[in-house]
Amino acid sequence: MIREVGSPLTLFAVFVFGGLLSLFGALTYSELGAAMPEAGGEYVYLREAYGPFWGFLYGWTQMWVGRTAATATLATGFFYYLANFWPQLNAAMLSWPFPIRYGQVFGMALILVLGALNYQGVRVGGDVQVVTTIVKVALIAGIIVIGLGSGQASTANYLKSIPAPGGVAGFFAALVAALWAYDGWNAVTMVASEIRRPAKNLPFSLIAGMAIIIAVYLLATAAYFAVLTPAEVQPQMVEGGLVTTRVAGEMMRRILGGAGANAVGVAAMISIFAALNGTILSGSRVPYAMAQDGLFFRRCAEVNAKRRTPGASIALLSVWSAVLVLTGRYEQLFTLVIFGSWILYAMTAASVIVLRHKRPELPRPYRVLGYPVVPVFFVLAAIALLGSTLVHSPRESLLGLGLMAAGVPFYFYWKKKAAA
Repeated sequence: MIREVGSPLTLFAVFVFGGLLSLFGALTYSELGAAMPEAGGEYVYLREAYGPFWGFLYGWTQMWVGRTAATATLATGFFYYLANFWPQLNAAMLSWPFPIRYGQVFGMALILVLGALNYQGVRVGGDVQVVTTIVKVALIAGIIVIGLGSGQASTANYLKSIPAPGGVAGFFAALVAALWAYDGWNAVTMVASEIRRPAKNLPFSLIAGMAIIIAVYLLATAAYFAVLTPAEVQPQMVEGGLVTTRVAGEMMRRILGGAGANAVGVAAMISIFAALNGTILSGSRVPYAMAQDGLFFRRCAEVNAKRRTPGASIALLSVWSAVLVLTGRYEQLFTLVIFGSWILYAMTAASVIVLRHKRPELPRPYRVLGYPVVPVFFVLAAIALLGSTLVHSPRESLLGLGLMAAGVPFYFYWKKKAAA
C-alpha cells in the first residue's frame, strides 16, 4: 500500500475510506440479512432481486473464485509466516511442469484439515472461530500497545514519504489491498439460517464488527509507522524478485529483537488460521444453497443427518481451494478475489433499492441507515474500484471475468435439468 500512495497519511485515508465503504456495505446487508435469513447470503438476495441467473452467477463466482481463492490466499499467507520458523517450506519440491514449494503443499493440507473440522458440525467450526478470534484480537492489541508505547515511537514518521505513483490510480491500487484486509464483513450472512434471532443478531454483528475492525486496522497502522519510516515499510527489490517486508514483525524486531518478531509471526498465523476457518465455514453454504435450488451438483444439497452440515459442499470447496494454492502468488490471488467479489457486492447493495420496489411487503426488521444514499454511494465506489483495478491489474481482472463467464452454460444446463 505504501508503495502505491507514498505517504502514511494517505495510507490512513485509504484505510478510512475502505473501512467506511465496507461499513456502508454492512449497513446495506443488514437490511437484506434481517429480511431474508437464509443460507447463502448474497446468493439469496441476488436471486430475489434479479432472478435465479444472477444468484447463480454469484454462487458460481464464490465457489470457483471468491471464497476459494480467498481461502487459498490465506493458506499461502500462513505458510509465508511459518517459513520464518521453518525456512525449508520455501524450498522447491517439484520444478516441472511448474514449480511447487513444500509450503504450498503444507497450505493445501491445512485447508483440508480445516474442511474436515467444519464437516464435524457448525458448532465445532464456530467454537474454533470464537476462540481463535479472541486470541488474535488480544495479540493484535498487544502489538498496538507495544508499538505506540515504545520509546522508539515517533509521530514524525507520519509526515515522511517515498516516491510512489500516487494520485487516484495509486489510491485505488492501495484500496484493493485495504478491501482485501476488510473482506469477510459479509460472511455472517451466508450462515444466517443457522443464527439465533437473525433479525436482531445479524445487523448487530455486521455493524458492530465492522466498527471494531476499522479501529483495529487504524491503530495497528499507527503503531507500525510510529516505529518504522515509509522507506522501511515498503517492499525491497532484490535480484530474483520482490521481497515483502513483514511489517508487524519488523516493528517488533526493532523494539524487542528476534523474540518480538517471532511473537508476531505466531500472532499472524493465529489470525490467518481464524480467517481461514471462517472462510471455509461460511463459504461452503453458498454451493449448498445453489444445489438446493437445483443449480449446482445435486450432491452438494445433502446435509449429513448426524452432524447437520453440508458435507459434500464443504469437501468440494476445500479441495478446490487447495488446488488454487498452486496457481499464483499472494498478491495475484487477493486481486483476483477482490475483482470478482466486488462486481457482485455492488449488485447486492443495489438489490436493497430493487427489493424496496419489487417486494414492498417483505418484512424488514432492520432498515438501512441513510437510505438511499448509503447503498448508492457503495455501488458508485465499487464501480470506481473495479474500473481502476481493471486498468491496474488487467490479467487478474480478466481472469476473474473469464471464470464468471464460464458459469453461463452451466446455469442453462442445470436449469434445464431441474425443469425436466
